[in-house]
Amino acid sequence: MTAPIAIRRLNAADQDFAQHLDHLLSWESVSDDAVNQRVLDIIKAVRERGDAALVEFTKQFDGLDVVSMADLILPRERLELALTRITPEQRSALETAAERVRSYHERQKQDSWTYTEADGTVLGQKVTPLDRAGLYVPGGKASYPSSVLMNAIPAKVAGVPEVVMVVPTPRGEINELVLAAACIAGVDRVFTIGGAQAVAALAYGTESVPPVDKIVGPGKTSRCHSAPPAPGLQPAARRWPPGPQGRRRGAAQTTRSLPP
Repeated sequence: MTAPIAIRRLNAADQDFAQHLDHLLSWESVSDDAVNQRVLDIIKAVRERGDAALVEFTKQFDGLDVVSMADLILPRERLELALTRITPEQRSALETAAERVRSYHERQKQDSWTYTEADGTVLGQKVTPLDRAGLYVPGGKASYPSSVLMNAIPAKVAGVPEVVMVVPTPRGEINELVLAAACIAGVDRVFTIGGAQAVAALAYGTESVPPVDKIVGPGKTSRCHSAPPAPGLQPAARRWPPGPQGRRRGAAQTTRSLPP
């Protein structure tokens, strides 16, 4: 039988309310410091040891018995297999959602343009797709195929040549809906890694994981802390706030030439 949970109540009218509230909130800053230091250690290990560090952290945090990075790479054939393992209703829902997301973002596309003034000055805007985008997707029992669709499809619409997805598989739990969504969205490469180590791998690259120009996806504390302290991280990675945000914009770089 589960023991009852005691909930402590604070009353703003009590004289010691501020003191008790400060005590409760102080834990967060201590926790942030501890998490930040642990993440810095992980980033350092990934930068220095690459694939070996990813294999080590996957064993430690995800409980997987892996030997090398080859065990953490999902080929395109595995994504296609996922499409056959979900129900027809689920596949139809994913394809419908994908088409709606694609249709919406097609209307967001910006075009390059230029014009020449009377004195010969050429002004304009050059819109260039990023070379490579990284997508973090929660794994295991968490099922967020929408995160895949709403992040990968806009990148493809913008013309990004390569989308790299990382998704953890704790204790070997693979979410077929997530993989099926990746197949439908046109994700190019998938690695079954997660946590701060996956974000660091996307940002800096390893022998197997290519460095990306932008990292998108929902995040929690450990993953968010993997961005701000690290010099050289992509600007998008450094602005990755916690919470279930669907990052759907900014898949292209824009350069403007303005008059003096």
